[in-house]
Amino acid sequence: MNIISIDRVSKRFKDVQALREISLDVNKGEVHGFIGPNGAGKTTTIRTLLGIICADSGSATIFGKDVWDDAVDIHKDIAYVPGDVKLWPNLTGGEVIDLLIGLRGKNNHSQKQALIERFQIDTTKKCRAYSKGNRQKVALVAALAADAELYILDEPTSGLDPLMEQMFAEYIFRLKAEGKTVFLSSHILSEVEKLCDVMSIIREGEIIESGRIEDLHHLTRTNVRIESNEEISGLSRQKGVHEYVYEDGVHTFELDTKNMDDLIKYISNFQVSAFESAPPKLEDHFMRHYRSEEA
Repeated sequence: MNIISIDRVSKRFKDVQALREISLDVNKGEVHGFIGPNGAGKTTTIRTLLGIICADSGSATIFGKDVWDDAVDIHKDIAYVPGDVKLWPNLTGGEVIDLLIGLRGKNNHSQKQALIERFQIDTTKKCRAYSKGNRQKVALVAALAADAELYILDEPTSGLDPLMEQMFAEYIFRLKAEGKTVFLSSHILSEVEKLCDVMSIIREGEIIESGRIEDLHHLTRTNVRIESNEEISGLSRQKGVHEYVYEDGVHTFELDTKNMDDLIKYISNFQVSAFESAPPKLEDHFMRHYRSEEA
């Protein structure tokens, strides 16, 4: 069952074509990563889904209802976290959390308190005194404490420290286990790869790739650098090795992550003096698309 359905949606702001006939579906119970660099169209897509802006053409539905005509009804069953959280400066964090949760007419006090403690928020402080990370945590607590069917999260970990990012990940896994649906916007590939079942990539207002994470093997390559005192014969022909370069005793290449164990077993037969691996960078994958278009 499609919770979100976007069909050939376009949006222009004066001279800027923000969205170019994008189409994607988000199924019930899945965590769908929506990934792209800043300015790619992620936030415009989300604001269209929320009924904040109206598409120039195409259609979009949530729960089978039109996102523009039925926005008020749709919002009863969704929770939203913006990427740049703005709060009422004269209210305390606790007052804002209660206000946002109360808009749904429900307040799960025990869930709210557990989230406040886990995210380590001083709810007695005025919002004007909060850092960006603390403002983000207030919005996350208000959203995660809601008993919603769909969670729309736009760059939700922006401003969070690594410990809080891990806490956020735990709650996403919990929502998934409960059968909830999450639409997660990010420009961090590793975050999406860790949390999501499905990934859609947007660039310059166009969806350039979409699919299940395990099927997008070329998007889950690890960057590998090996130094050796001897030539490692046949390395370029090993399964999962791409973009291989050898120069002055240094082997560099991209490796499909699932083939890492086989690679380590293979190179153990040679005199390796240094081995480095790094997660893929989102920019690398977009450059691959650019190169393919130029070719």
